[in-house]
Amino acid sequence: MQWSHVVAEVSYVLSAAMRARFDREVAKYPPEQRQSAVMACLAIVQQQEGHVSPESEKAVAEYLGLPPIAVHEVTTFYNMYNQRPVGRYKFNVCTNLPCQLRGGGHALHHLEQRLGIAMGETTADGVFTLQQSECLGACADAPVMLVNDRTMCSFMSNDKLDQLVEGLKNTEPAR
Repeated sequence: MQWSHVVAEVSYVLSAAMRARFDREVAKYPPEQRQSAVMACLAIVQQQEGHVSPESEKAVAEYLGLPPIAVHEVTTFYNMYNQRPVGRYKFNVCTNLPCQLRGGGHALHHLEQRLGIAMGETTADGVFTLQQSECLGACADAPVMLVNDRTMCSFMSNDKLDQLVEGLKNTEPAR
């Protein structure tokens, strides 16, 4: 007996508001270079959805007239794009050499202990996701981390990390 498998294609529909935002980004480039808006379009999707799914990548590719793999390459190259849902607060701790020499690895380990998760995981309550990051460009302030891809935190001692975690536990993030 032979079984046939039907794979349901999950489609992602861009809302009118998202299309309008995409249009504004694309308008910044000459018509033949509309693909240059790929990063901005992915950021818009992530702001709306919280992450960039394979289905939303395909929708962005279709909108920009790109092969889906071209959009996927951008999503997977930059760690600012979440490829799966993350916590309300995403901590990217720099573990590049200057930060490592000034305690970046210790900061990451301290957060793992404090939050009870390993790097790359999200707390059970969905509040915090912990990731390591490449250079964040603030080596003189090491160790540094980025919260929700927007807020740079410098000189992150164990005490400052604990204060940050406690301060964010019961607040809503800025979007």
